Amino acid sequence: MNITLNKVTKVIGGNTVTDNVDISMKSGVIYGMRGYNGCGKTMLMRLIAGLIIPTKGVIKYDNKILGKDMDFPESMGILIENPAFIGGLSGFDNLKLLASIKGTINDETIKKAIRRVGLDPDDKKKYRKFSLGMKQRLGIASAIMESPNLIILDEPTNALDSSGVETVKKIIKNEKERGALIIITCHDHSLLEEISDVVYTIENGRIVKEQIFTEEEL
Repeated sequence: MNITLNKVTKVIGGNTVTDNVDISMKSGVIYGMRGYNGCGKTMLMRLIAGLIIPTKGVIKYDNKILGKDMDFPESMGILIENPAFIGGLSGFDNLKLLASIKGTINDETIKKAIRRVGLDPDDKKKYRKFSLGMKQRLGIASAIMESPNLIILDEPTNALDSSGVETVKKIIKNEKERGALIIITCHDHSLLEEISDVVYTIENGRIVKEQIFTEEEL
């Protein structure tokens, strides 16, 4: 899969939040995005995910135009900002409900994803009683459980302890090896550089710098 952004601009309330972005991304590569709060990282992720449409410019998935030939990427796992699930359901029941939308995975696949993030799929605790770290882990599990071609993770290490951070790093590495295209933000710049193949620096909605941190042919 190749994702191409061609002169993508988004204006909201008279403010330009994404400004003339030209980038190309492909499967099997981890793309990091960094910049100060409010620089446009999350808006760019929302655009790529199809949650909002560009004011100008085109986003293509291979030869399909997002918002014209397709409403959303056909195979995507996403965690943007804070995870949100139904408070009265367990972690497993929340993910089973989410998985029922596509109906492509079974209970055991859901449980495997929950175990991968360090949670117990048989825990009956209601989501409302989860700690912040548990909520974050469940959000990551929801993003990876269907083995999507595209994974978008906005600050996935938020609220996680050191063991949780290591778990996330391992998951991201494994998903890359599987062939997923991964887009990630992280306030810890050293960690972002450690796990990313390419890092884009964003200022005022613009890509101002591209750094390559891998020896692989990109």
